[in-house]
Amino acid sequence: MSSLVQKYNVAGPRYTSYPTVPYWEESNFTKDSWESSVIRSFKESNHKEGISLYIHLPFCEAMCTFCGCNKRITVNHKVELPYITNLLKEWSLYLTLFDEVPVISELHLGGGTPTFFSPEHLKRLIDGIFKFAIKGKNAALSFEGHPNNTTKDHLKTLHELGFNRVSYGVQDYNLEVQKAIHRVQPFENVQRATINARKLGYESIGHDLIYGLPFQKQEHVIHTIEQTIALKPDRIAFYSYAFVPWIKGNGQRGFSKDNLPSPDEKRAQYEIGKQMLEDAGYIEIGMDHFALVTDELNIAMESKKLHRNFMGYSASSSQAMIGLGVSSISDSWYGFAQNVKSITEYKKLLDQDIIPVYRGHLLNEEDLIIRKHILNLMCHFETRWEPHGTLYFKELPDVLISLKEMEEDGILLIDSNRITVPESGRGFVRNICMAFDLRLKRKKPDTQLFSMTV
Repeated sequence: MSSLVQKYNVAGPRYTSYPTVPYWEESNFTKDSWESSVIRSFKESNHKEGISLYIHLPFCEAMCTFCGCNKRITVNHKVELPYITNLLKEWSLYLTLFDEVPVISELHLGGGTPTFFSPEHLKRLIDGIFKFAIKGKNAALSFEGHPNNTTKDHLKTLHELGFNRVSYGVQDYNLEVQKAIHRVQPFENVQRATINARKLGYESIGHDLIYGLPFQKQEHVIHTIEQTIALKPDRIAFYSYAFVPWIKGNGQRGFSKDNLPSPDEKRAQYEIGKQMLEDAGYIEIGMDHFALVTDELNIAMESKKLHRNFMGYSASSSQAMIGLGVSSISDSWYGFAQNVKSITEYKKLLDQDIIPVYRGHLLNEEDLIIRKHILNLMCHFETRWEPHGTLYFKELPDVLISLKEMEEDGILLIDSNRITVPESGRGFVRNICMAFDLRLKRKKPDTQLFSMTV
């Protein structure tokens, strides 16, 4: 395994989209073309699975140095209400594109720190969203909570509004690691937030863990997972730390590369963590995720309905996902669009009744085929095609040739019309997807754009 880690530990995308953001053809993207793709997708999906909403709440009271998300650090809570007013204005602009009342099957509050906002202001936001929308049957409403500031009032208010899932960012319980990433939170805080959510009736409680953090050792991962298992969350995200200090403003310059575990050490952290989770009854879901047998994610995987988008893995198969808020990315299936990142510019565009997107990509026929193969591999560890069928593309024979070495290394199996990824190859699924990434192949980056795959 060590030799395979060294061989395949290269910079590569996480494939929350295809094409990946650095390969969007922004020159062909216009606001009008984006709106047309949204209208098309809405008409195709609203009566079937409904639509998804992602709402970005960017404010944090302190900078966590492991985080690469768009955020604004402030202790001034007077920013809450103006920002919510802007979110509802953006939503109203999207509503003008729809010819009927939207059915929302999935809504997620991300950040930043959603629980930076008061329960009252979060209620104002959600009430405003559903004033002109219908909550779908079995709708999944979720939010990311900070264990240090998620109060009973937050949990109670959101649960009464229909939220049934919460995820807490835990990362690691070792104090040295916590100090390095500027995220000190005792186990007691996570325990309290988890128990409070469970008592209130949340159907799915998730914990987010990270391996490969600065100063992190294998014993730290073992201790963190032991503590996590004791609380028995329904879902566990076990992410590989993405060290990308070249991305402006991500706050990852408080430590050096020398403070990180080696690739072999990092891989060992993952392997021991995965084994501990599986021994505790968790099922591996796609890449980086684990869930109890009873959790909706596992049920979706078993029924081949698991989906992956900019929010991560989802049991919802919504074709249209609208992102609200600064830096949010929307996905109409036929196109992607990202909002401006500056709060000032965001407000300025909304004041002019302009949907605040500033870049995007419209998928061509080849993109749609490649995207489906990558989704299949990411969600189901297999993909199929028929000769000259809908998932066949002219470069497929070349892709299969490029995968032969991985097959010899035991990472995948190639049949006449199918690729499957065995248990031994799941940790290399990003590498497999890269073989399908024709845009990456045609234009190799001159500088490192992505985190390492292992």
